This record gives sequence, C-alpha cells and structure tokens, in this order.
Amino acid sequence: MKYVSTRDTSKTFEFRDVFIKGLADDGGLFIPKVLKKFSGDEINDFNKLSYSELAKKIIYPFIGNFMSESDLSKIIDKSYSVFRKDNVVEIIQLGDRSILELFHGPTLAFKDVAMQLLGNFYEYYLNNENQKINIVVATSGDTGAAAIDAIKGKKNVNIFVLHPDNRVSPIQRKLMTTGKYENVFNIAIKGNFDDCQNLVKSMFSDKNFSNEIKMSGVNSINWARIIAQSVYYFYSYFLVRNESQTVNFSVPTGNFGDVYAGYLAKKMGLPINKLIVATNQNDILHRAISKGSYEAEKVLETISPSMDIQIASNFERLIYDLNNEDDAQTSLDMKNIKENGKYIINDEKLNKIKENFLSTRMSENETLETISSVYEKFKVVLDPHTAIGYGAFDKHDLNGKNIVLGTAHPCKFPDAIHRAIKIKSDLPSEMMFVLDEKEHFDIIENDVEKVKQHITDRAQ
Repeated sequence: MKYVSTRDTSKTFEFRDVFIKGLADDGGLFIPKVLKKFSGDEINDFNKLSYSELAKKIIYPFIGNFMSESDLSKIIDKSYSVFRKDNVVEIIQLGDRSILELFHGPTLAFKDVAMQLLGNFYEYYLNNENQKINIVVATSGDTGAAAIDAIKGKKNVNIFVLHPDNRVSPIQRKLMTTGKYENVFNIAIKGNFDDCQNLVKSMFSDKNFSNEIKMSGVNSINWARIIAQSVYYFYSYFLVRNESQTVNFSVPTGNFGDVYAGYLAKKMGLPINKLIVATNQNDILHRAISKGSYEAEKVLETISPSMDIQIASNFERLIYDLNNEDDAQTSLDMKNIKENGKYIINDEKLNKIKENFLSTRMSENETLETISSVYEKFKVVLDPHTAIGYGAFDKHDLNGKNIVLGTAHPCKFPDAIHRAIKIKSDLPSEMMFVLDEKEHFDIIENDVEKVKQHITDRAQ
C-alpha cells in the first residue's frame, strides 16, 4: 500500500516512512493512496477470529513490505500478551448500550491498544537499521503513559513526553513520571495541551532540528495508531450485531483520532451506521459537525482532561475527504485555519459529514450526573470520558445496537468519581506501587527554543 500527504499527493511513501515520520514534511498527514476495502464475505469470515487474529488480518494490508506476515503475527502476539484480558478488550452491557472496555492494558487507557504495537514496530525497525531515533510526543494525559510503557528500556530509541503542567490528573502524571529509564524524559510545559501539541508540530517543521535528532512521533496523527485502533471497531461489531440491526458507536473525542479510526473501519467496509463525536465543553468538533463552524476557543479545564483540546489534529484527514482528496484545497484550508483560526464548512460538505457522524456536547454537570445514574442503576463506575460517550446516546435517537468506547479506567480520575458518587475508585492492585514512587520530570516554559535545547542536550 502506498501513502500520500493530505497536502501533496504527487509523492508516494511506503509504510516505513509513514510510521517513522509520523507527520509529512509538508505538514500534512499521511493517508493511503488507495484504501483496502473488505468484501461482505471477508468481513463475515472475521466473525469467529480472536482479537489478535483479527488484528493480523486488518493491519497486514496497510504495512506492505515493512515486514512479513509471519513477523507481524509475532509482534501482535507479543504486543497483546501484556493485557489483562485474553482478547485485549471486554464488552459489558449496561441497559440499551454496551461499553467496550479498552483500558485493560499496562497504563489503563485505550492508547495502550495501539501504543504497545508501535513500541514493538520501533524495536523491529531499529534492529534492522544502524541509527537512533528520538520520539517527541505531546499528551493530554493518557498518550504519554502509554507511549512510555511501550518504549521504556528499548535500545536505540529515546522518548520525550510533553504534558501540560498541572493539567493532567495526578494518577495520569504518576503513570508517566514514576519510572526511571535512561531512554525516557518527561517535560511539564507551562501551558495547555494545545501548547504542547504546537511545540511538537513546530519541532517537526524545523527540518534542521528534526533531521538532526532523527525525530519521530507517536501522537494520534501517526497512521500506525489509526489502523491499530480500527481493529476494535470490527471486533466489537461482531460481539453485538445481529441480522436485523445496525451498529452505532459513541466515541469520547478530543483529537479526532479514535473516532477517525471508526470512520476508517467504515470506509473499509464495516457496516457502521453512525459515529457520535462526544465532546466535553471544549466542543470545537461538536460545533463543526452540528453547525459547520470549526473555530478554536479558549481551552477550558474540565473533569475529562484528556479531551481539553481545541485543535483536533486528525480533523485534517476528514477535511481531505470532504475536498474529494484535493491536496491543493486541503493545503489552503489548513493554511487558513492556521492564519485565521477558523474553517467554515459549507452545506454540501456538512451534509457529507452527517452521513457518517453526529456530535454532542456534555457539560460538567451532565457528565457527573451520568456517572451517578449509571452507578445507581448498574453499580458500574465510568470514568468521566466514558461517561460523556455514554450520555451522548441520550441526545440522539438511533436505531440499532449502541456501543460506547470505554477509554480509561475510572481510577485515573478519583476527584471526578468522588464528586459524582462519593466513592473512591482504586488502582488495580498490581499498579498501586506508583502512588509512592518518586516522580521524574522537568518543568519548562512554553518556549520552543528552550524545549529544543532541552531535547538536544539529552538526545544522544
């Protein structure tokens, strides 16, 4: 499979380039030149596969000559052997909707599903290359911990994680900062997640810097993450479907990566009806999908911090689709967004979006009320992000089976859980040790030159 940039389709790339680069040199995002589409018979044949077997079938067409099918099989088995569930994920029924629990990996968040795979992809690549790579990643909470766990201790690769200082939950931070590994560096930025993301984008755009340190990225813009995440849409579909009903997904959304993975699954042939983009008060995506106005506002601190984002990086891939894969128009649109801070979606494109997506904004009170009502009815504790996804279905009357993506373990957000239901959600016993471990991170101003110098001094 060949890849192109959303801003320049004249050049093609192999998966190896797409995976290592993360972001195209022109600032665009990588996308398949021609997408693999499964037939109805092929999809039906997936029905009885284990999670790992399904992952092998879906991922292999995307990676081309990066590795053999046998090597991919070994890496997938290795990646998912560290999960607490034999089939990686688990689905539970709560009334008229199902919760797809994606938080049974090492850092208790859905990010583990893709990140464990990426960590082993890096190891495979570097075992065959005489070079060292420095990964630089921004996180709003969960990505950093998942990336660190996947990369820690691996040879020939360092990871630098930028998180917004005092804007992630204590548990999220401790899962990032309590390990002591020579190849792991944590940086707290005086700002919000968008500031962290902008710093990473600026460093990627500085070709002298990014080439000098052999910079790579594992944020949700990395296509390898998107294809890995698409697998659980297929898997959960088979767990709930019947002959007569369609399937809808509600996805707690900040950066548009996880819900885009669902959109990718649909484009590959999975018969999904609607994907609900479920947002908190940082609702740029809700405003874009419901009203056609993609315009950043001030980032608000909420009880669902992983969604405290106003610049949804993966939205560019959808804009590319809306432009009928016109790279020049997409490049112009992204330039206008950068310069003017807004993108107005015309009626034709908005109707096209609504063929696949719905959206919802949940307030803080609504989120807390959802946690409370679910606990009262089912004695199940939802983290605030999953609660937003669950509550979103209350605002849409949809036919068929309804699946909510359960994105994180509730123990990561103890203050929100206590506010909602006055109980404490504890860490799994095997992870309690992080509470007492010493943290390791540096605090740096929101200044790209200072951050670059900090990284350069350690990127050996």
